[in-house]
Amino acid sequence: MALDPHLGKVLQSLAAAGRKPPHEITLKESRGGYYALTFGTRTQEQIVPVGSVEDTEVQGGGGKLKARVYRPKGSGPKPTVVFFHGGGFVLGGLDTHDNMCRDICKSSDSVVVSVDYRLSPESPFPAAVDDTLAATKWVIQHIAQFGGSSAIGVAGDSAGANLATVVAQQLAAEGINLTAQFLIYPGIDDVDGDYPSRTENAKGYFLEQDTLNWFFAQYVGEWREFKDPRLTPINAASFANLPPAVIVTAEYDPLRDEAEVYAERLQSAGVEVDVVRGAGMVHGFFDMGRWSPAAQAIIDKTSSRFGELLHKV
Repeated sequence: MALDPHLGKVLQSLAAAGRKPPHEITLKESRGGYYALTFGTRTQEQIVPVGSVEDTEVQGGGGKLKARVYRPKGSGPKPTVVFFHGGGFVLGGLDTHDNMCRDICKSSDSVVVSVDYRLSPESPFPAAVDDTLAATKWVIQHIAQFGGSSAIGVAGDSAGANLATVVAQQLAAEGINLTAQFLIYPGIDDVDGDYPSRTENAKGYFLEQDTLNWFFAQYVGEWREFKDPRLTPINAASFANLPPAVIVTAEYDPLRDEAEVYAERLQSAGVEVDVVRGAGMVHGFFDMGRWSPAAQAIIDKTSSRFGELLHKV
């Protein structure tokens, strides 16, 4: 399918404004630019309505972490979702993914706990893994403060989906069963992964391969065991006993193929998986629904399907 025309206009506008990819500018500029593109471009009318939003703290791997809790409208026990934001392990935070968490909260009818884990290069791998795993366990231990039902899932986009994947695998290995996982265009292999989408979509579609390489270098630091499944969860020894998954990919995304290969491995291991390839979409489209009706339709559909898995319990 051709590139979604609304997203095409977004890419054209960014190019006309002289936007440079993160690997070509300073870290401060990259973080500021990402914030401006996400939170900074949102109008009051575009804020997704939910029941309530509250800033709080959760326990991370190295101490307390900032977090934000989104509660849906309505009363009664709800599932709880621990959410990890994208941004290449380098960019992003609670604000950049505010609307994404609101969408998931609203469409899945679940409480979403967004975790502000430590970023690289200041805190390289495995700091983010330590934070997200510890935070998820902490939320499970304090579930009455959040959704209150026995259903709990993990979710994330891009780098955050990598972390959600790792958390699901690590908890399963410890005998802790999550209800579901929501993986939005996850990056789950190293930069040398051999996938056609890495070449087909290497340049010109928002996230570029050179930027992926830069993100990976910032994240791994001095770490050189790239097949460590905590870093590249596609290299896990087993995919059995993992929670049901909704996996979203984008047609024009260098990460498309590895996510779909991961879905196949889950299915082969007997895991229930719904795979939705966003036709005409680019990486990052989950925060572009305000510009693209087609993107918003996929956001609503997949978030609702994730909710169905959570509410089975």
